[in-house]
Amino acid sequence: VLLLLSLALVAPGFFATQCNLTGKWINDLGSNMTIEAVSRKGDFAGSYFTAVTASNNKIQVSPLLGYLNNTDTQPVFGFTVQWNFTESVTVFTGQCFVDAEGKEVLKTMWLLRSHVDHITDDWKATRVGTNNFTRL
Repeated sequence: VLLLLSLALVAPGFFATQCNLTGKWINDLGSNMTIEAVSRKGDFAGSYFTAVTASNNKIQVSPLLGYLNNTDTQPVFGFTVQWNFTESVTVFTGQCFVDAEGKEVLKTMWLLRSHVDHITDDWKATRVGTNNFTRL
């Protein structure tokens, strides 16, 4: 019993192998995201408050909708954010990991599509990037 207790104190990451998407997250740029309960089918909703924008409009909390493969302890997922303050949509895809210290990390890649007025401007309408999220 003492051995198990000491292992729990020394290596908390050893026992925390299930990654849970539900909750509040912050990314490496300071953006905040809240993911509500994930259904049995794997779909979820939430909200996103970005810390960065190319728009001159006031940043607003925006809705997100997503889906995850909840059959794995470190599931893959994807979600879309429909920005309330600009004519853009961003799709994220990633995986929820538990690191060696037992902390959950969301490793993501995203594509942001902005509205352009003409097809000749299509070249500048899509951006791509990565973000890492940790729990707030």
